[in-house]
Amino acid sequence: MPAYRFPLRSAAAVAASGFLFLAAPAGALTDKDRPEIEAIVKDYLLKNPEILREALDVLEKRQSQEEQNKQRQVISSNAKLIFDSPRGPVFGNPQGDVTLVEFFDYNCGYCKRAMQDVMQLTKDDPKLKVAFKEFPVLGPGSIEAAKVAVAVRMQDKGGKYVEFHRRLLGGRGEANKERALAAAKDAGFDMARIDKDLQSPEIADTLKESAQLAELLGLNGTPTFVIADELVVGAQGYDTLKSKIDAARKCGKATC
Repeated sequence: MPAYRFPLRSAAAVAASGFLFLAAPAGALTDKDRPEIEAIVKDYLLKNPEILREALDVLEKRQSQEEQNKQRQVISSNAKLIFDSPRGPVFGNPQGDVTLVEFFDYNCGYCKRAMQDVMQLTKDDPKLKVAFKEFPVLGPGSIEAAKVAVAVRMQDKGGKYVEFHRRLLGGRGEANKERALAAAKDAGFDMARIDKDLQSPEIADTLKESAQLAELLGLNGTPTFVIADELVVGAQGYDTLKSKIDAARKCGKATC
C-alpha cells in the first residue's frame, strides 16, 4: 500500500488543481496561482486523508473490472483452444456440460493441493469435464516434466494419463525428466514410444499453445483455472471451485 501514497496524492492534487483551472472563468487563473492552489489542495487532502483511500479503492475496482472484461474477451475469442483443444488431456466426463480448465506446473506446491480438489470434484460431479494445460514456469525441471507429460498424452488412448498425472504431481521432490519417466513407467506406458515421441514437434507445439494462451490471459502463476468466462487464480479450495462450476451450469457464467 505505501507505494501508492505519493503517486495517488500527486494525482489527486494535479486533478484537483486542474479542475479549479477548468472551472474558473477564462483568464481568471494563471500559472502564478498554481502554487497557492496546490497548497490548498494539499492542505485539504492532509486534513481528509480518507479521500486518498476512497480514490485508491475506486481505481483498484476500475482496474480489476477492466482486467476481467479483457480476460472475458480473450476467453470468448479463444474458447475452442481453451476448452476443447485436442492437445489438452481430459479427465472426468469428456462430454460434460461444464469444463474446468487448469493451467498447472508439476513443481507447483499449490497445484499439488488443488489436485485433490479437482479429483474430488470429478468424483462428485459426473457431468464435469476437466482439461489440463501444461504451464511449466518453475524452472528447467518443470519443462522436462511437461515434455514427458505431452508424450504420455500422445500415447494415451485409455484414460491412463490421469494416473501418470497423479503419480508425478503427488510425488515428493522436484519433478523433472527422470521422475516423469518413472511415473510414466509406473502408470503402464510404453517407454520406447515415449522416448521416440519426445523428439516429435508435437511436444513444442503443445507447450507453445499453452504458453500463448497463458500470455493472452495474463497468467503469472499456477494453478489458474478457467471456468466459463472467468479465471480462478490459486488453490482456492473445493468449495470455491464447486460454487463456480454450479453457477456456470446454472447461468453460463462462473458468477451469475
